[in-house]
Amino acid sequence: MHKLNRKVALISGSGRGIGREIALKLASEGARVVVNDLDAGPANEVVAEIRAAGGEAVACIGSVTQPDFGQRFVDTALESFGGIDIIVNNAGFTWDNVIQKMSDEQWEDILAVHLTAPFRILRAAAEFIRESAKKEAELGTPVFRKVVNISSTSGVYGNAGQANYAAAKSGINGLTKALAKEWGRYKVNVNSVAFGLIKTRLTEADAQADASIDIDGRRIKVGVNPQILKNAESLIPLGRGGTPEEAAGAVYMFCIPESNYVSGQVLVCGGGRP
Repeated sequence: MHKLNRKVALISGSGRGIGREIALKLASEGARVVVNDLDAGPANEVVAEIRAAGGEAVACIGSVTQPDFGQRFVDTALESFGGIDIIVNNAGFTWDNVIQKMSDEQWEDILAVHLTAPFRILRAAAEFIRESAKKEAELGTPVFRKVVNISSTSGVYGNAGQANYAAAKSGINGLTKALAKEWGRYKVNVNSVAFGLIKTRLTEADAQADASIDIDGRRIKVGVNPQILKNAESLIPLGRGGTPEEAAGAVYMFCIPESNYVSGQVLVCGGGRP
């Protein structure tokens, strides 16, 4: 019996990396998935992969930072599957610099994708969640829903060169704790997963090789110096960075019925490194 049978899951930034693995994991447990990515190609590939495995999925293409995205994301779930059970706010990227060299654009763009976008998605879902919880209570058929916000160890402990990212990820933890209190009466569990070093295209790229990604037509430098990466891994008690599949597993734990009495928590998924 699949633990998420017929549940509807919205996962932002799920065309690649960790988001992709979250989408595949939840779908493998029976969830119907709304896949999102900036680009149609990766999103449609994940949708096709889920369908090929016998699951159900649709794509919602576009940037989570667009003012109308939250409502469009929610509407896609309601129109395609008739409900919302799980929301995973995963989309994001890093744009690092020391504070004296960080531009207003760097600061504002990172807060927009990691904090404002999740806020808008959750606000857009609020009416459906409130009305559904009220009807379910009247019928005596309560349903637990799940919100999993993706944070980072940078948002828990801070990280040099990431004032913008650390502030945004700390903010998402605050949003998590506030919403856990607001939505507890609707039987919504709201938690965060703070990732440490997870090996994705953003961390595996060599920063010295001028690696970059395209974000809304801008080239954003990504990657980690190989020696810094090696040093970071040596400090992890498990001896290595995590895989996207392992990251997805941490999110999955907050989506299943066994977590129905867990809310307002920040789980560090970092291989034992504080």
